[in-house]
Amino acid sequence: MIQTVVDKSDINVISETLDPFINIEEEIDRLRKEKNAVILAHYYQSAEIQDIANFVGDSLDLSRKAAETDADMIAFCGVKFMAECAKILSPDKTVVLPDKDAGCSLEESCKPDNFKVFKKNHPDHLVLSYVNCSAEIKALSDIIVTSSNAKIIIDQLPKGQKIIFGPDKHLGAYLNKETGRNMVLWPGTCIVHEQFNERELIKLMTRHPSASLVAHPECPEEILKHANHVGSTRSILEYGTKASGTEFIVATEQHIIHQMQLETPDRTFIPAPGSDGTCNCANCPYMALNDLEKLYFAMLNEIPRIEIPEELRLSALKPLNKMLDMTPKNVNPASKIVAA
Repeated sequence: MIQTVVDKSDINVISETLDPFINIEEEIDRLRKEKNAVILAHYYQSAEIQDIANFVGDSLDLSRKAAETDADMIAFCGVKFMAECAKILSPDKTVVLPDKDAGCSLEESCKPDNFKVFKKNHPDHLVLSYVNCSAEIKALSDIIVTSSNAKIIIDQLPKGQKIIFGPDKHLGAYLNKETGRNMVLWPGTCIVHEQFNERELIKLMTRHPSASLVAHPECPEEILKHANHVGSTRSILEYGTKASGTEFIVATEQHIIHQMQLETPDRTFIPAPGSDGTCNCANCPYMALNDLEKLYFAMLNEIPRIEIPEELRLSALKPLNKMLDMTPKNVNPASKIVAA
């Protein structure tokens, strides 16, 4: 695979030692102003990162914001494929990622060489790739989709069009059911959503009979079939804060609950359980690698930094632009801007 992250082994750093007496939030804000930076954070980031970000959103929100920003630097608090998207869409910006190892199990499950063979075995198929994939997989794709816009985009395609969908097989199966398609699915899964346990979920629902279950379509069918609402992270947020009821079980990465509680502090949000009956599985270990100290040093030293060869960037840009062109402006219209 092509290496897209420049880290400290490749460049001299200004500093890696944090003065214990500084106010790190104030220092990050100082760097944000000095470097004309914007901090983008996914809903799955820790509460402290969400609170310091200029903008918090889901994958579609963040793609749009990266394409639109006039900042000189994008500090992307998420995982590597998200920061790559920002660089693909805004090549003249400096894009930094707090931790170079903040990857994604879906991206890891779909290696370019293997996907090329998969694609070659289905030569008459259009390739739709979920945004949770590397720049190299995007370059092999015809259209990129997110969980917010996938159904909308698929519904615009001719009914007889054969489609490959990857890398998430659970999202693909859900979309097949919702659209009546028979897409060929790459067998990847998300390590967070894969671990939710139906038996323990039923126990939790029995203890909370008035609670509504909201679930991300990366969950397996045995979880989704119990859900009152299935949708993207933004859709889950909006349902949990606007639907009737006061108690919700949340089957996705649990840090989205921070935004839910900020908007509706009088409601109760319960993370869905794993096989041990706890919510430990609802933490993404890759997202958890980022913290305020790493964000500070990433902005200060401008590493880890995303660099993408221009030929690859242009190839990956085409399906991303196709996604943005095929997504109506009223999808995720109320992107959340956080004052900073």
